[in-house]
Amino acid sequence: MTKGCNKTGKIDFTKMHGCGNDYIYVNTMFNDIPDPFSAAIKWSDRHKGIGSDGLVLIGKSPVPEADFSMRIFNADGSEAMMCGNASRCIGKYLFERGFTDHKEIRLLTLSGIKILFLNVSQDIVESVTVDMGEPAFDVPTQFTASREPNKGTFVSMGNPHYVIFTDNVDQVGETGRTFEHHPAFPQRCNIEFAQIIGGETADHTIAIRTRVWERGSGITLACGTGACATAVAAALTGKAGRTSQIVMDGGTLNIEWSESDHSVNGRFFQKNHVYMTGPAEFVFDGEIELK
Repeated sequence: MTKGCNKTGKIDFTKMHGCGNDYIYVNTMFNDIPDPFSAAIKWSDRHKGIGSDGLVLIGKSPVPEADFSMRIFNADGSEAMMCGNASRCIGKYLFERGFTDHKEIRLLTLSGIKILFLNVSQDIVESVTVDMGEPAFDVPTQFTASREPNKGTFVSMGNPHYVIFTDNVDQVGETGRTFEHHPAFPQRCNIEFAQIIGGETADHTIAIRTRVWERGSGITLACGTGACATAVAAALTGKAGRTSQIVMDGGTLNIEWSESDHSVNGRFFQKNHVYMTGPAEFVFDGEIELK
């Protein structure tokens, strides 16, 4: 297929989800999307469009350090820095659709290059582990000057997150909407509401129920960077160790905040990096007019 619209004047797309966090994926190696901001708004509409949490563009990497690239646009048209669930879906897409036979993929995002480790059985990607990099704690100046919100933990996973531990995770709608636009967060913020629901297992893993208000999309069934931020916040506040199971509305993600350099099954895990493991699923393929 040549690059651009196909012969019918339509764009080919693939709908995928990671733990219910669903996006429309367009391979820009074959399709041009001149205005992804408007396309994300129109196509994400769950009543008048395809329906999704946003639009993801898969492309060739412009730099030799990475194999492929990702751009992601929220349902409101704003461009996001990174999405863990989307990156896992891209790994599955690239491998199962024959664009690579590598089980380790370097993916260029706006928050840097992320390494995807594909867990493959009989040519099917059953799950993907993503090196999400190091968390950062550069709290916005406006945050320190604000009296509210003041009960959570700020964590950046390439995009900003504010994690609140509470017995009422269902306040995600009302409080999440308010805090996303709070003056403490001049570039808006993703908001997580988390609750410890399981005791420590033999491998020192804690289960944490988490609901997410995602910047630019509202309530989503899951958020990969949000799961990582929640796990890091739990460790920082002494509520969990360095490994957590983050139980979200759409499924469970396993998070490890690596305490030291180590190898597992030939894969190198770097100290202080956060590693996220979870599923990725195809929903359907289709085509849509580019207007």
